[in-house]
Amino acid sequence: MENKKEFILKEISSSVMPVVYDPEKCVHCNSCVNVCQVDILYPRKDDTPIVVYPGECYYCGCCVMACTHDAIKLRHPLMNQTKFILKSDVEK
Repeated sequence: MENKKEFILKEISSSVMPVVYDPEKCVHCNSCVNVCQVDILYPRKDDTPIVVYPGECYYCGCCVMACTHDAIKLRHPLMNQTKFILKSDVEK
């Protein structure tokens, strides 16, 4: 007799949420899941994909580019959002 194992997957709470879905625009095609280079996205049939291990995302943007419905946005950490100003620009 074959032993079947069932795995339960749930979202992990994290201070970073790199991938943000617009549930109104998502059509559950899972193209973002298929293209993710670090496999942090897990598909769901009738809902937006689950972001598993959000801290592993390195913000490559492949999921955003693969989404033809503009349903995904990347939310970069605050440290990545800083704007560098050249010293020559400040002196003007």
